Amino acid sequence: MTNNKKVVVIGAGFSGLSVASFLAKAGYSVTVLEKHSIPGGRARKFSAEGFTFDMGPSWYWMPDVFERYFNQFGKKISDYYTLQRLDPSYRIIWQDAPMDIPADYNAFKQLFNELEPGSAEKLEQFIAEAAFKYKVGINKLVHKPGRSLTEFLDLDLISGLFKLDVFNSIQSHVRSLFKNEKIRQLLEFPVLFLGALAENTPALYSLMNYADIVGGTWYPKKGMYEIVDAMYKVAIELGVQFRFNEDVTEIVIKDGMAVGVKSTSPKSLLSTFDSQLSTPTHLEADIVVGSADYHFIETKLLPKPFRSYSDKYWDTRVMAPSCLLYYVGLNKKLDNITHHTLFFDTSFAVHGDEIYTSKQWPSNPLFYVSAPSVTDKTVAPDNCENLFLLIPIATGLTGDDETLREKYFELIIERMETHLKQSIKESVIHKRSYALSNFIGDYNAFKGNAYGLANTLLQTAILKPSCKSKKVKNLFYTGQLTVPGPGVPPSLISGEVVAKEIMKTFK
Repeated sequence: MTNNKKVVVIGAGFSGLSVASFLAKAGYSVTVLEKHSIPGGRARKFSAEGFTFDMGPSWYWMPDVFERYFNQFGKKISDYYTLQRLDPSYRIIWQDAPMDIPADYNAFKQLFNELEPGSAEKLEQFIAEAAFKYKVGINKLVHKPGRSLTEFLDLDLISGLFKLDVFNSIQSHVRSLFKNEKIRQLLEFPVLFLGALAENTPALYSLMNYADIVGGTWYPKKGMYEIVDAMYKVAIELGVQFRFNEDVTEIVIKDGMAVGVKSTSPKSLLSTFDSQLSTPTHLEADIVVGSADYHFIETKLLPKPFRSYSDKYWDTRVMAPSCLLYYVGLNKKLDNITHHTLFFDTSFAVHGDEIYTSKQWPSNPLFYVSAPSVTDKTVAPDNCENLFLLIPIATGLTGDDETLREKYFELIIERMETHLKQSIKESVIHKRSYALSNFIGDYNAFKGNAYGLANTLLQTAILKPSCKSKKVKNLFYTGQLTVPGPGVPPSLISGEVVAKEIMKTFK
């Protein structure tokens, strides 16, 4: 099938790769413009001193969503990479003791009973409800483009409205069933790290607990970038054209239509950072898809009359966290460390308030450590450890400098050394930090966001920024600031949803 419509996609992150592939499969002529030298967006990778670091996502949940994605192109995950289920799924470091979260469901129930006698039965109820939400949410809700209420006139959605629990918070849902504080924090942490305070997040998102507890935590051998590489290979096979090191500077509008995209590309890699040596280009388009930061495209690439949302609208959006990251290489192996470790040895409530309410640099943060070299020898030199450290922080903070980053590095390394009962700092042979200013510089991220919009009730479905421009007839948006929301699986789905909207509008 062929189509003479020319589509330009801005950005080669997960959603950009997804929308490009679905449109190419349908016969459109697709070109992707990407400012970096490789695809992946926030999921890029880099290598240094024998270490290979995934720069962004490190959790692989919802394997069924990835399998479904590749199946739609006649492929399987196993055609591209090998998955390994982690057991334990992850470790939680509490103030008093560590706790391994088992992959086996029966062992997980036993853990609950040990924490709170009789809670395994309540967990069965919780998971049954979460399974329903996952089935309807992943198969129905997240595939809605969110452009009209009529989309939700669906028998499964209407009949299951109250079972979906959209008007109750996940905090009240969890706390109505469980009294043990560790159980509560265990079930609330996915939304704290990736969305909003538990009291502001619809209980619908207990579907994430189903993804965690039943679906499992997985790892693609050689790292998360293997997903990007696989999606890129599919896109190339479908005929998608990629232009890397190309920075989009303007979407050209004529008579209410996007007719092309202006960009600059360096004459050589040596001139990447020298704008005087860059070459301006113009690419004609029948359809434009913004897979880069929605706010950036609206405010920097479009003339003001063609913006769908005001500055006030954007300033009042509730953002999911940003993060302060460290990519660390050690010249030794650590004893007794798991692939994923969550340090919940300080106050959930205080850190949550500092991210979402008072919006300040955290006083004593929760943090997360990924050590992929525990599972995968290819990501670090022999007898070395590859560490990815993450502190969730508020968006829009000022004062992001090396002094502050070093302060937090010292703080969390000291806590790691205390809990792991071994020295770490003296073994660091590579360290790179990454925070708000990097997210803005590399991804034009609104307020330095890392994950997108928080999944609050008032920022769900039709209440998210629209996947289709309200002012430009052939301009569409995909990615974490529009439907269905933040995270890697939602980004894959976002590309599919927008591709279908384009096919309906421009056959």
